[in-house]
Amino acid sequence: MTTVAAILKHKGYQVTTVSPTLSIERVASVLAEQRIGAVLVVDSAAQLLGIVSERDIVRCLSANGARTLEMTAGQLMTRALQVAHPDTTVAEAMARMTVGRFRHLPVMDRDTLVGLISIGDVVKARIMEQEDEVDNLKAYVAGSA
Repeated sequence: MTTVAAILKHKGYQVTTVSPTLSIERVASVLAEQRIGAVLVVDSAAQLLGIVSERDIVRCLSANGARTLEMTAGQLMTRALQVAHPDTTVAEAMARMTVGRFRHLPVMDRDTLVGLISIGDVVKARIMEQEDEVDNLKAYVAGSA
């Protein structure tokens, strides 16, 4: 079974983080510049505080209009985070993301942030797992004939 560690090994460990004092206008710019869907909010000691996603910004814009852009990442972030660990299986991560209806999952090794995976990363890993299984079954059947 593939783990989150394998996804990070393939994808890399780089995580875009922002300060809780950064304006949402600037957070939106970071998301656009980096071509990503979410940023993690960390304090000066690199402790994970929350996450701000494109969805969070859109929902807040719908409710509050242009005032949203003046808010800070700390005001808008989702604080109640679910996290994965390097040994979390891809199936477990996918189930958590599906049930929780979120697309990004921070990865923590003990108390240290080591990565961020997206639903796209998880789906890609599951497809690769299934392709490997199909290839193994084909080889088994071909060898049995």
